[in-house]
Amino acid sequence: MAEVPNANSPYPPSYYAASRNIIRDTQKLEGEVTADICVVGAGYSGMSTAIHLAEQGLKVVVVEAAEVGWGASGRNGGQVVNGLNASLATIGRRYGEKTANFVGGLVQEGAGIIYDWVARYGIDCDLKRGNIYAAYTEQHMRDLEAKKALWRRHGMDDHELLDRAAVRDHIGSDVYAGGMIDHSGGHMHPLNLVLGEARAFEGLGGMIYEHSPVTRVSQSPDSAVVETASGRVTAKTVVVCGNAYLGNVVPELTSRVMPVSTQMMATAPLGKERAEALLPTGMCVEDVRYILDYFRISGDYRLIFGGGVVYGGTDPADVVAKLRPNMEKVFPQLKGERIDFAWSGNFALSFSRVPQMGRLGNRIYFAHGYSGHGVTGSHLFGRILSEAIQGNTKRFDTFAALPWIPFPGGRLFRAQYSTIGSWWYELKDRLGL
Repeated sequence: MAEVPNANSPYPPSYYAASRNIIRDTQKLEGEVTADICVVGAGYSGMSTAIHLAEQGLKVVVVEAAEVGWGASGRNGGQVVNGLNASLATIGRRYGEKTANFVGGLVQEGAGIIYDWVARYGIDCDLKRGNIYAAYTEQHMRDLEAKKALWRRHGMDDHELLDRAAVRDHIGSDVYAGGMIDHSGGHMHPLNLVLGEARAFEGLGGMIYEHSPVTRVSQSPDSAVVETASGRVTAKTVVVCGNAYLGNVVPELTSRVMPVSTQMMATAPLGKERAEALLPTGMCVEDVRYILDYFRISGDYRLIFGGGVVYGGTDPADVVAKLRPNMEKVFPQLKGERIDFAWSGNFALSFSRVPQMGRLGNRIYFAHGYSGHGVTGSHLFGRILSEAIQGNTKRFDTFAALPWIPFPGGRLFRAQYSTIGSWWYELKDRLGL
């Protein structure tokens, strides 16, 4: 069963939780509160929406079931990767060239928001620039060449192709046939980022209520109401940003996405010399397979290595046993290395692999389904939601108009159907297709 937060949920035992640099003095929602906007969920989507609105002088309240960044925003790989899960080519084939041009014009905007806020609000999150797409095969390299050309046609010229020798300058491994750098990408400590955003939001006059699971969201012609066991917020507008951890709080959204877990682990500190031998230029890496691995060096010189998926959001019995063979394949020099932390986290998968944004009635907005590309997508969608709430609906309407596709098998069998589909992609990975 997928993990659901409650009022007593502690942070998972991750490296990020153990190394967070802000310990919050939390406050629970009690009694009656009024606001212009109430945001449900204190992850990246929620904090982005809240900050953008608070910067415009609106009274914004955030209600969180556990604590700030408890879900995917505080557990992810920490990679600032541009683009959506569905490629621009796929979006063009599916929705037309006009939509592809629209998406192509904004896929780097989410990263720009992060870089801006880290500088403007002084957020300490070990931010570093540059990420690498690593290729195992010549077919992978041809795909990267096509991606570079496609992104350049959309005005993005931050990419640098690497042959086998050049990729070795960035990754201390012999397994890759080449790769491509996105110089506009990067990586950071994801929990410290969202905790810093929460502090920035509060500095703008915002209020965050934690340990306050939402039990009901409703609306009338005049207002929307968010209820918890011990209080409620009445607002002009509600924004639902629970994503993979929303549960059944808003039944209309439950079947639109499926929780999918991915796993991560962190080695013991390797020291500066060993860490730089693994990743000499300090960039983060993700390979380009369907079932991919991703890794980077932390601020204290650990290797953080992640990968794999479990549809339905359940955790594997032994995360280290699942990930260690892949880590040691890429870096044989780490064979038997001590692992200090291992954890899982859920992201929300949409069947189309395109994030969803929309409105229920007149007063409830939502965004979810980033499908593994939520670090940048969530920051972008928070800005677009804030625009729509203030009357500029042009970008919101474009995303809201994209059709969403239900999962085969419905809620009961969607995980099984998706698992069967993943076997096909895993076979293609093995065959290098």
